[in-house]
Amino acid sequence: QEQLVESGGGLVQLGGSLRLSCLASGVDLDHRAIAWFRQAPGKEREGVSCISTTDDSTYYADSVKGRFTISIDNAKNTVYLQMNSLKPEDTAVYYCATDLTCPAGALIDYWGQGTQVTVSS
Repeated sequence: QEQLVESGGGLVQLGGSLRLSCLASGVDLDHRAIAWFRQAPGKEREGVSCISTTDDSTYYADSVKGRFTISIDNAKNTVYLQMNSLKPEDTAVYYCATDLTCPAGALIDYWGQGTQVTVSS
């Protein structure tokens, strides 16, 4: 079964860190873009970060630049989002998704189920 499975969310204090994982089960990540989105209550879903396996380029939203790092382990078919210096405004459900190019959004074909990240102050 082709699916994306996120993990690693949880509750963390202001300034803390979390690492999210997105396992692409049965999904070929070759020449694809893998992105992280987030959606906070009452807000629209926003793109957070993206990595392209075509040219290894990465993309970050201004709100997370310098704090979040996206990476991929090709052997494990897994994309990670390392989140440092977390703020309460980072609280959201985080989703991974696949697209053709970064920044993702126009041609998404797979979505994960989401993982909750809560940052307390």
